[in-house]
Amino acid sequence: MDPAPPAPTRFHLLDDEALLAQCEIQVHRAGGPGGQHRNKVETAIRLVHGPSGVVAEGKDQRSRTQNLAAALGRLRAKLAVLERPRKKRKATRPTRGAKERRLGEKRIHSQRKASRRGDHE
Repeated sequence: MDPAPPAPTRFHLLDDEALLAQCEIQVHRAGGPGGQHRNKVETAIRLVHGPSGVVAEGKDQRSRTQNLAAALGRLRAKLAVLERPRKKRKATRPTRGAKERRLGEKRIHSQRKASRRGDHE
């Protein structure tokens, strides 16, 4: 008997506390424009979601709480994208022109190789 496939986990629907409990919160300094305050104070937040391994950062604002909210929103968006079912690939055929070009190139290549061997007719 085959085991049932695991139910898809909807991490992006969890409340903030439950989602943060599953994350590792890393605080670091954000570089870039913003002057001395941005380069000196550790207000940037990186959230690493443990079960899925998804990483989201918030480093746009000067406040750590605002950056945490931004990182949480980005993490939810990334987790929602992972939850979406993938589209099946539509089978396609090469066009007639592509076939003719490929066969023409193969013909030229084989003639070139035959001329090197010296057994052309």
